[in-house]
Amino acid sequence: MSRPNTLTTLGVLRLIIGVSSWATPRLAGKTFGLDAAANPQSPYLARLFGARDVALGYGILTTKGDTQRQWLAIGAACDAADAVAGVAGARAGYLPKLTGVLVTATALLAAALGVAALRESE
Repeated sequence: MSRPNTLTTLGVLRLIIGVSSWATPRLAGKTFGLDAAANPQSPYLARLFGARDVALGYGILTTKGDTQRQWLAIGAACDAADAVAGVAGARAGYLPKLTGVLVTATALLAAALGVAALRESE
């Protein structure tokens, strides 16, 4: 995948996931196997995550050069932290195993796209 395609894919995916998490937090959580009914605070947390992903997507899509590289690096760091959180949640038992796999895989994919875009810009 070329760098412009990688950037566009990553930025648009972040915007889609971010907007859907903010606008429909229960549905977005259910997509990843989370049980919002069992945790009434989860829509609030989904909206925090959604706002972060919208900001990261916007930053990637609207900047160039070193500033864009900073957005990519920050996003990759967030994604790596999300992956660790997914593994930790599955291991501790507060995330079902399938949910742990889904959230971890999604975070690792986003991190890989960010790292690929960073490497392509060198």
